[in-house]
Amino acid sequence: MKANNRVLIGMSGGVDSTIATLMLKEAGYEVEGVYMKLHNKPGYHEIHQARAQKAADYAGVPLHVIDLQDEFEEKVFLPFIDTYKEGRTPNPCAMCNRNLKFGAMARFADKLGAYHIATGHYIKTDGKYLMQAEDDTKDQSYFLFYINKEIVPRLLFPLGSAHKKDIKERAASIKGLESFASQAESSEICFVETTYTDVLKEYVDVDKEGDVLNLEGKVVGKHKGYMHYTIGKRRGFSVHGAHEPHFVVKINPHLNQLVVGKRESLECHGVSINNINMFDERKSFDAIVKLRYRNPGVACHVEIENTAAKITLKKPVLGVASGQAAVFYEGERLIGGGWISSTVIGAC
Repeated sequence: MKANNRVLIGMSGGVDSTIATLMLKEAGYEVEGVYMKLHNKPGYHEIHQARAQKAADYAGVPLHVIDLQDEFEEKVFLPFIDTYKEGRTPNPCAMCNRNLKFGAMARFADKLGAYHIATGHYIKTDGKYLMQAEDDTKDQSYFLFYINKEIVPRLLFPLGSAHKKDIKERAASIKGLESFASQAESSEICFVETTYTDVLKEYVDVDKEGDVLNLEGKVVGKHKGYMHYTIGKRRGFSVHGAHEPHFVVKINPHLNQLVVGKRESLECHGVSINNINMFDERKSFDAIVKLRYRNPGVACHVEIENTAAKITLKKPVLGVASGQAAVFYEGERLIGGGWISSTVIGAC
């Protein structure tokens, strides 16, 4: 698509997308907004769509509404359920960003004839790569590693160089938008209101008691249902006669078992990943890898073969969980990533 001055911005009804919309207008773009109906949580869209409309009216931009609930269920929600069934830890936000927020939205922008696509994410781009945000406490680059690299030249992130506190202060200073500054922060997973197990229990039996095994395969205790646990968790199960803390090091979903060990059993020196998404063509390289959103990165070496890769960690990382994302950085530049498919307890 040929570049033009038109931009479609995702408007959620929150303070970030609202101020991002105003910033695009001030920068001289021809702006249109879109509210995307994703999950079907009762009462959610009535509240947030009304907020998005209020923000759009203030900014003087048209607001489109697209219903993506069926696509969200197929490509985000049901895989979320299935991943927990398999004893892995899902990352639904990264899947949603690829398929819906930067997938379906790009297709809708094409229909409108808008070249640029924008959101209120805290992230930067140089037109080829995604870059970490200025506000490292709000950086969301980890969750965008899986988007299609073909749309990166079209992306605009007005908040990439901003700090959250300044965005909230700006909203608080605007007559008519003061309430946006005091809204509660949205939850990390938008369709989880309390805990993820409350969502799961509507579809599967999450409270089926099972055995806890030690590393030698001996039954040493009980747990309340394997879906309550992720790799590295240390509470909520019994270990008879234990004098030191024990942690979940492996989940056997088909047998409804947890394998537990001492802290050193969580150490991992290598990870296998699949479904690689790279923003350039490199196949063998050194980088910093983040294996969870909130964890600091660790130096590593990566060897890619087809759509899979082996990651050798320069120092061990505790509690690496399959199903999560492994995301590669070179300085502040995000160069790619993939989905953790397997780990080995102890030294990998």
